[in-house]
Amino acid sequence: MKLFHISDLHLGKKLNEFSMIEDQEYILRQILEIIAEEKPNGILIAGDVYDKTIPSEEAMRLWDDFLIRLAAMKVPVFAISGNHDSAIRFSNHGKLVDSTGIHLSPVYDGAAKSFTLRDGDVTVNIHMLPFVKPVTVRGIFADEDINDYTDACRVAISRMKIDKSDSAKNILIAHQFVTGAVRCDSEEVSVGGLDNVDASVFDDFDYVALGHIHGKQKIGRETVRYSGTPLKYSFSEKDHKKSITVVTVEAEGVSVSEIPLKPLHDLREIRGTFYELAYGQNSGNMNTDDYIHAILTEDYDVPNALGILRNRYPNLMKLSYDNARTREQRDVDGAVDVENKTPIELFEEFYEKQNNAPMSKEQRDFVIKCIESVWEDNS
Repeated sequence: MKLFHISDLHLGKKLNEFSMIEDQEYILRQILEIIAEEKPNGILIAGDVYDKTIPSEEAMRLWDDFLIRLAAMKVPVFAISGNHDSAIRFSNHGKLVDSTGIHLSPVYDGAAKSFTLRDGDVTVNIHMLPFVKPVTVRGIFADEDINDYTDACRVAISRMKIDKSDSAKNILIAHQFVTGAVRCDSEEVSVGGLDNVDASVFDDFDYVALGHIHGKQKIGRETVRYSGTPLKYSFSEKDHKKSITVVTVEAEGVSVSEIPLKPLHDLREIRGTFYELAYGQNSGNMNTDDYIHAILTEDYDVPNALGILRNRYPNLMKLSYDNARTREQRDVDGAVDVENKTPIELFEEFYEKQNNAPMSKEQRDFVIKCIESVWEDNS
C-alpha cells in the first residue's frame, strides 16, 4: 500500500507582502499530476492547510478545488487541522464530504476519527489527531494529570482504539512540535519550548505523519516524520529540497521515500556588489523571476538600489547589506528579529540588560509558568 504524506500548505500566505496564491495553485496542480501518475491508496495531510484561521476567499477556493479534484480521482484523503487553521471552519460539512472519501478531522472532543484501508494482505488503520493544546485536553479529561503538550498527546492517544496485532499497521496523523525537530523562520514560535511533545508518545504507531515543522525531517526513527512544506516560505529554507513523502506499507513493515517538487518560482539569495548584481553575468543562469534576497557588499548604501535591482529581478523580496558596518551593528540590529524569538528568550535578554546578569533557573521556570498561564487563558 502506498500513501502520500504532505502538510503545511499555508494557503493564502503572503511572503514579504508577495501573495503566494499563484505558486500554491501551481504546486497543488503538480501534486495532482503526481497523484494521477503514481495512484497512491490515500493522501495524508497533516495540518495547516490555511495560513490564517479566517482564510481568504482565494485560499478557500484553492482548497475546495484541490479536494474536488481528489474526490473525482477517487483517492481517499485524510486531513487534520493545524494550529493555523480554525478547527471548526476546517471541519465544516465534514460529515457530508466523508461520503466522497474526503475525511476531515472535526473539532477535538476526546475521540479522534479513524479509518481503515485494505489492499491485498495489508490492513492500515489511520488515526487523525488535530492540533491540540493542554488546556483543550484538560477540559475534556478533567480527571487526568495534564501539565504539558506531551501529557495532552499521551492522554488523547490513550483514548484511541489502536489495533496492536501483527495483522494491521497503525498510522497517526498529527500536528505538533516534537522534541528535537529543527525549526525554520517561517514557523510560529511558541513559549520557550513549552509546546514540545516527546516522541515516545507515538511508540504504538508504525508511521507518524507529522505537520507543523516546515523542513522535512525524521524524529528519532525513520517512521516518525515531518513532510515539510511543499513550497519555501522563508529564506532560511532556501537550500531545502521540497517533496512529497511516500509511505509504503507492507506486511513486513513501513518504508519511506520522496518525490521531488519543482516550484513555479524558487526562493534564493544572491550576493555581490551592486554593479555585479544589477549588470553582471547572472550567476549559474538562474531564473531572474525567482523570489530573491539580494545581499550587497558595498560599504555604503546605494541610492535606489531596490528599484534598480527590481528591473532585473522583478520578484526581489528583500535587500540587505553585509559589510564591516553592518557586522559591527549586528548585535544591536538583532532586536529587529523579535518575531523569530520566543517570549522567554526576549524576557531573558531584557532581564540581562537590566541586571547585567543572566536569569537563574528558578527565575526562568517561574517566568515560563507565568507566560504559559497567560498563553493558555488567551487560547
